[in-house]
Amino acid sequence: MRLCRDNRDGSYSTQATRSRILDLIANQLHELGYKHMQAKSLKPKHIDALVSLWKDQSIGVGTFKNRLSALRWWANKVGKADIIAKDNNAYDIGNRRYVGEASRAQRLDDKRLENVSDAYVRLSLRLQSAFGLRREEAIKFSPNYAIKGNHIKLKASWTKGGRARTVPIRNDEQRRLLEDVRQLARGSALIPPERNYVEQRNRYDRQVRTAGIKNPHGLRHAYAQRRYEELTGWKAPLAGGPATKSLNSDQRALDKGARETISRELGHDRTSITRTYLGK
Repeated sequence: MRLCRDNRDGSYSTQATRSRILDLIANQLHELGYKHMQAKSLKPKHIDALVSLWKDQSIGVGTFKNRLSALRWWANKVGKADIIAKDNNAYDIGNRRYVGEASRAQRLDDKRLENVSDAYVRLSLRLQSAFGLRREEAIKFSPNYAIKGNHIKLKASWTKGGRARTVPIRNDEQRRLLEDVRQLARGSALIPPERNYVEQRNRYDRQVRTAGIKNPHGLRHAYAQRRYEELTGWKAPLAGGPATKSLNSDQRALDKGARETISRELGHDRTSITRTYLGK
């Protein structure tokens, strides 16, 4: 904040946006376990950790670029401009787009799941697959709070943007999974008693990499596509189904309702984001 006050680069709007972004980044670094940092403490490992977090959160490309721009400003002001790549392509964030060009859906492979030695991580991955949860939601999932008869309830503090939500329990497979979670967690989160959230998240990341599960966020995409087919009766465009423009009026009404439902279940506040998961 002192850097922002002492360096009035850009318009008032630009300065305010930069200050807000850097305040968010400071809080995120603290939550990632990097405590007692000074402005000059910024290192490549902090950049990598933030990029990994933002990819996991699936933030928009525009938001991603704005945050990297604020990081570059910070790095430049403390004389460390070389610790962050000048080209956004180095971070593989792509270009601004609103319709998924290819499906990122991923099925949870049983053989790779067997390679995950931590029982807590295995259940977190299964929750991601069965209910379309984000990584943090699946790690912080507490069965005593979350399991509510015919749905699960996600606490605001677990979710992106602090948006509490519910997701329906639709089949016996989901119910068996929730019982497995209840038995292991015993009312607490899917975090062993000897670890905190950051330690378990880091263990999750290591175990997933070791098991060869390259894109666990793809489990969420697969959930969205399964739900779309359940709700409409046909596959999503990214899963090989018809494009929205080819649907008749009745089918378009079903498509619209399905996208609204899926958007709510995934924790998004706009239906346009479903194009990333489903196509158009």
